Amino acid sequence: MVIILQTPFSESFAQYLGSSNSSICPPPEYFANLLLGLVNNVIPPLSSKSKSNPADASGRRTNFSKPHASTQAGGNSNADAQRAFYQNQDPGSYTQLVLETAAIEILSLSVPASQIVSSLVQLIAHVQAMLIQSNTGQGMSGGLGQNSGLPTSPSGAGAESAGASRGNTSASGISANFVSRSGYSCQQLSVLMIQACGFLLAQLPPEFHMQLYSEAARIIKDCRWLSDSSRPVKELNSAVGYALLDPTWASQDSTSTAIGNIVALLHSFFSNLPQEWLESSHTVIKHLRPVTSVAMLRIAFRILGPLLPRLAFARPLFMKTLALLFNVLGDVFGKNSQASPHVPASEIGDIIDFVHHAVMYEGQGGPVQSTSKPKVEILTLCGKLLDLLRPDVQHLLSHLKTDPTSSIYAATHPKLAQQHPS
Repeated sequence: MVIILQTPFSESFAQYLGSSNSSICPPPEYFANLLLGLVNNVIPPLSSKSKSNPADASGRRTNFSKPHASTQAGGNSNADAQRAFYQNQDPGSYTQLVLETAAIEILSLSVPASQIVSSLVQLIAHVQAMLIQSNTGQGMSGGLGQNSGLPTSPSGAGAESAGASRGNTSASGISANFVSRSGYSCQQLSVLMIQACGFLLAQLPPEFHMQLYSEAARIIKDCRWLSDSSRPVKELNSAVGYALLDPTWASQDSTSTAIGNIVALLHSFFSNLPQEWLESSHTVIKHLRPVTSVAMLRIAFRILGPLLPRLAFARPLFMKTLALLFNVLGDVFGKNSQASPHVPASEIGDIIDFVHHAVMYEGQGGPVQSTSKPKVEILTLCGKLLDLLRPDVQHLLSHLKTDPTSSIYAATHPKLAQQHPS
């Protein structure tokens, strides 16, 4: 009994189990409180806290998990904080206990994984609107927004992020003191809740991961901007580019979007997955294909891009990921691409630079140096994949071939130079 009392189950969890509606998925308030518990007890605190409620912030921080974690980590908490959590788990810490208890709660719910993941992802997609409404005392009586719209201009995102009500996600209401219980501002808390959600999902079985990929892709594809062919291409590219620039920055000036939040959620999720589970990350891109616009192409690259440096030390998976990105590139810029309208190759100069940098990073085995060179295996792969692309795009990536006449890397490699004598 002592162990049960000390186990940090959420208050609403016991209420949910004892209710007659335990076969129904809990309301968004339950998941919001679960994530708030992770923000307060598991996620490292921000160095810059909101000044709106300093007494609550300082009191809560000194009484919770951070002192437990630091004292049990052998005095190496600063270095540990820089590592992914899955590399730094201490079964004796209160931090780990809170995290595992949250995972147990999720797994104990008598509803399908698809409903649980859908509730979490919907909550994160519109987390800024939820927190703002909670902070102003309006609650969430109308449900979470379904509209995944992007702004017509950066200043228009805050209004659109609330969106229209979604019929099957009615909420019982988020308490008015939700934000103040964290000690953070709405903007800060929104970023931390995204991080906490990705963190939690990474602790769950692969079934939940597959549902995350499916739901994330659905929200992105359902965005009215991406599905409305009447939108000007330049306006769409500008809006998507801004949304994906940096969700942390967007939260500071209330220009966050559902797509930006979902991409940030995936990044948090990936960063807490062990290496051997990362291959499943390709699933979300497969759900997004076929890609038919440069805007969607940028979203796909933004999702998987941060993974490539981490995969530089796992060549088979790096090559699979690079091949997938080339195939996505071929959806829009392939020889037989059905994407319209025709987009000049000069529009994706940044993507070309990124592919080049990723190949150099893998070749170096770390940050790119002036002497970095790609590996022969990668040049061979790129040479084959380039055949999928239009000639004008191939030209921009010709330096990644094994042909010494077009690639300085091939020309200066002894084996490749011998295979292609001038």
